[in-house]
Amino acid sequence: MRQLGWIAGTAAAVLVATGAISFAVAGDDGASSAPTADSADAGFARDMAVHHQQAVEMSFVVRDRTDDEEVRRLAYDIAQTQANQRGMMIGWLDLWGLPKVSSTPMAWTGMDMAVGEDGALMPGMATDTEMEKLGKLNGEQAEIFFLQLMTDHHKGGIHMAESCVDRCTVGVERRLAQGMVDGQESEIGLMKDMLAERGAKPRP
Repeated sequence: MRQLGWIAGTAAAVLVATGAISFAVAGDDGASSAPTADSADAGFARDMAVHHQQAVEMSFVVRDRTDDEEVRRLAYDIAQTQANQRGMMIGWLDLWGLPKVSSTPMAWTGMDMAVGEDGALMPGMATDTEMEKLGKLNGEQAEIFFLQLMTDHHKGGIHMAESCVDRCTVGVERRLAQGMVDGQESEIGLMKDMLAERGAKPRP
């Protein structure tokens, strides 16, 4: 039953975001043409949608590995927020008539970033091995590892969002990116405190 609640809540957030997409894209800044497939706007939307999806997955994993309400509440908030934002970005790509999958992640930033080691596609993303490990831990060990992984994930996400703030041309997307920077910086501080409460620190 708890799982159904999480899924329903996340789905509702995505529907709310999708309902605002038409206004956000068609009514923002009076733009008369959609971004191109190789633009920063499209690249950020594609790559951050993938980045966000892993954060949602990690949040669901830790929810099932701990009974700690503080960690579960943080995971729920991250899952809700990032599923909502992901829905907006996928919706924009759909309205722009652009591909939703990137063959060269991070190319829009000017970085020549190939697929990372062990499945890590973009900055801060957990590897396949790390995701498998998280799924096997329980209790405080799962909490600590999740907080460390998510801290790294947020740092990478902030780097990507700041690149959009600098490069994207669609005003509503730049504002979304800046909101990601502000929100994730705040959560990094919270997670640092939560790690300290458990006798741990963020990874170097």
